[in-house]
Amino acid sequence: MELLFVTLAGAILGLGARYFLPHRHTHGAALLPAIGVAVASALWVGLTWVGLKWNGGWIWTITLVGTAVIVVVIDLVVGRVRTNADTVLLANLSKGAPLPH
Repeated sequence: MELLFVTLAGAILGLGARYFLPHRHTHGAALLPAIGVAVASALWVGLTWVGLKWNGGWIWTITLVGTAVIVVVIDLVVGRVRTNADTVLLANLSKGAPLPH
């Protein structure tokens, strides 16, 4: 049952990152919530495998803080890479250069 709550928290953290961070126009609406769910689930399962108890505070803290950090980093990296790629593509198209493959 706790894994369900963790995945829900990961989705909520992903949604928060989507709407509170810049670059939301550079990726789809489901990308960050899906990454939040995947990261939160993987962290939770990994931490239970190393022996942390599901009813302890550390497993929740590490999972939620780790998920938030990873989602923020992914949003910033994907946004920056996509913006730079779009700028290069616009410059190439403006010159009449052929599209890169």
